Amino acid sequence: VLGLEGPCWVSPGPDGGLAVSEEFGDVWLFGSACQPLGSLGVLGEHTFGCPAGVCSDSEGSVIVADERRHQVTLFPRAGVPICLLSQGLQRPLAVACSPQGQLVVGDAGDNHIKVYQYLGQLA
Repeated sequence: VLGLEGPCWVSPGPDGGLAVSEEFGDVWLFGSACQPLGSLGVLGEHTFGCPAGVCSDSEGSVIVADERRHQVTLFPRAGVPICLLSQGLQRPLAVACSPQGQLVVGDAGDNHIKVYQYLGQLA
């Protein structure tokens, strides 16, 4: 994948593609053949502060930790971005979705890993 400006975090994206965050830039989506699909900033009409960790969930949404804005935002397949978390976050850097429907956030501001119930019920 060429043409990115400071790629920092990469994750499997929806439908077998990739999601890549650029330092102080945007988050780009690529298809399964690494073809550019667009940026979340443009597609979701969203301005990032400093996008960091990215992941995708079982529903095909992309989740982004924004270090500068101190929040974690969900970008659904259709619709507008949704702020999932902001309270209690200092420097969210890493995000991951567990198979049990949990959202895991690595917060470098207080050196904690934080686990939130996200989708469905715990088994």
